[in-house]
Amino acid sequence: MMDYKLSDLEEWDERILKIAENHGLDPYPIQYEFIDYFSMIGAVAFHGLPSHYNHWSFGKSFERTHQLYNIGMEGLPYELILNSSPSLAYMMRENPLYLQILIMAHCVGHSDFFKNNRTFKGTRPDTIVGRCRAAKKRFQSYVEDPSVGIDKVESTIDACHAVQFQIQRPGWIRKTRKEIIQHHRDRLKEDPELPDLDLTHSPLEPDYDILGFIAENGKLPDWKRDIVEVCRDEGKYFWPQIQTKIINEGWASYWHYTILHELDLPPELHVPFIKSHNQVIRPHIGGINPYHLGFQLFQRIKERKGMDECFLAREVHHDSSFIRQYLTQDDCEELNLFSYSRKRSGDVTVDEVSDEKGWEEVKADLVKQVGGGSIPILYINEHRKNGTLCIGHEHDGRDLELAEAKHVVEHIRHLWDDNVVLTTVANNSLSKIEV
Repeated sequence: MMDYKLSDLEEWDERILKIAENHGLDPYPIQYEFIDYFSMIGAVAFHGLPSHYNHWSFGKSFERTHQLYNIGMEGLPYELILNSSPSLAYMMRENPLYLQILIMAHCVGHSDFFKNNRTFKGTRPDTIVGRCRAAKKRFQSYVEDPSVGIDKVESTIDACHAVQFQIQRPGWIRKTRKEIIQHHRDRLKEDPELPDLDLTHSPLEPDYDILGFIAENGKLPDWKRDIVEVCRDEGKYFWPQIQTKIINEGWASYWHYTILHELDLPPELHVPFIKSHNQVIRPHIGGINPYHLGFQLFQRIKERKGMDECFLAREVHHDSSFIRQYLTQDDCEELNLFSYSRKRSGDVTVDEVSDEKGWEEVKADLVKQVGGGSIPILYINEHRKNGTLCIGHEHDGRDLELAEAKHVVEHIRHLWDDNVVLTTVANNSLSKIEV
């Protein structure tokens, strides 16, 4: 049974927003929805997007979370907030009052980050809910179309999900053919010895937007092109959240901690708040807790450079640049960071620890892993005249799992409907996968 009324939350929300405004935060308006645990599992499975298109993978995620929750092996998030305008935040109605207050302050931090961090500038938060609703209706019409049907729709979504984040990522500029040619002409003026651009080559330069290239150049029926474009759009929408998990959660945690201390909570609310806060930001054994690392870094930035620097970090950085810019040797030592590797035998080896000699390597390994850095980077290298699509892999010292890579190539083949070749480096030698 709830120990509060909705009017109580409205009063606390007004106080939270007033404190946030005084500190210079500028969030979207936030719409809170209070749901039970079953609905929260559904919201998590569908990434918080209302009226999302259906797919078996979401049902699988729902059942897995539901079963683990029921046997006590997995909990549920305190909240789930959508990068939309207004922001849509889901809260468990069973939460006690102190936790709802913490969550609302946390959501204010997230919403401010969504609105003001440059990584999110192209996500079109004002239309995301409507876009999802319209896409769901169209996908359902394809399922009901006798010439298409559910099997073709699901297999196409399967393939799109396999390369959903092989897109033109924020910060990368995807130029049109005309822009590439003009850029080359401008460079020729500065360097006349520059080799000529091969105008017969397609694409003129490597294209990192695999779904975009397929949608633009593949011989796809309209329904299939629509699914590819929707999945590509959704990948572009979610990619900034993958890029900013640490800095985003750190910013939200910093502000729920700051705001709740200024709310002057009574002891019966303040003590459990501190306990919950410490549970959220505690370090995790053998891995990185983004809440912990992000919160600790923002506290250190404030101590070293002041709040103006914190707001600058919130505006311009994603996880890898955030850590590269602000993580120091003292931080690595105090946070007990180390790097390790898992051998094929299953053994785990500690590679570096955060001492005077090893901290920079630990930091470099961390930068490489966060913000989607563990997702391999593929690109369209060539579209041959015989229809073959040649895919390249940016090898950074980490080999692809070739069996998994073959499945990805098969999914690309399903979308492209012609031969696909992936070239990579494995075990220090050139390797090709052709399907």
